[in-house]
Amino acid sequence: MTCNALDEARNSAGFALYAYVIMPDHLHVITDSGRSSADTLRFINGIIGRRVINYLKEHGFEASLQKLKHEPKKKDYRYSVFDHHPNARLLLTERMLMERVHYTHQNPVRAGLVERAEDYRWSSVRCWNGKMLEDEPLLMNLDRIQWHRS
Repeated sequence: MTCNALDEARNSAGFALYAYVIMPDHLHVITDSGRSSADTLRFINGIIGRRVINYLKEHGFEASLQKLKHEPKKKDYRYSVFDHHPNARLLLTERMLMERVHYTHQNPVRAGLVERAEDYRWSSVRCWNGKMLEDEPLLMNLDRIQWHRS
């Protein structure tokens, strides 16, 4: 569900998706967009949040919904999946990009979820390694990265 929502956000907002990992309690994405980072995050958080909340409602997960409940906000929103304290970083060099891609892919290993990053299903690491699964949950726009020769 989250991969489909992230793909929908990418298509709706028109940004490139270079790397991601979906952890049990957070996610990391590396994108490239003509939009501001705040605007790109609004698409990602909005679409994913809406899908998660609708799923919880449709399947009667009232206890989980209560954990996400807050005072009604604009547009009468009553639930929020994200804490709205994003940690957005501007990646200006190839080195910075590659450091963040590696950091992103190693998240499940650091969390003790898998021994090797490649074994974590909800990650773009296999796309970067050129070893995609037949049912890879989400493909990357690696062909849109513009590498500069020194």
